[in-house]
Amino acid sequence: MKVIKKYMCIGLGLLCFGLGAVGVLLPLLPTTPFLLAAAFFFARGSEKFNTWFLGTELYKNHLESFVSTRAMTFKTKASILAFASAMLLLAFVFTNSILARVLIAGMFIFKYYYFTFHITTLKKDERANE
Repeated sequence: MKVIKKYMCIGLGLLCFGLGAVGVLLPLLPTTPFLLAAAFFFARGSEKFNTWFLGTELYKNHLESFVSTRAMTFKTKASILAFASAMLLLAFVFTNSILARVLIAGMFIFKYYYFTFHITTLKKDERANE
């Protein structure tokens, strides 16, 4: 079971990394959420892949400041919130369960609360100095 989990994490990490890389080129596809997911999966799947990922320019440009300082630029915050909000709104619209809708609304509110009060917003010049 451990080997299967390891390979699933590596595969999901590579998929998320690929989607994040495509997101750099396509403005409609967000980069940061996919790279965060890739970091999560690589850390659980393989030390070798995790080390490789931490050395990539994508990681350094999009996640390094968040990991080290728990801070993001406004643009990064907005792209993550927009993508996550769209996904939650889709789920909200297509569910018929009142309980599910209440849970989704709660997640929506908590997401904005967390990003507003627990993740510092960096100015562009602050990010460049790191």
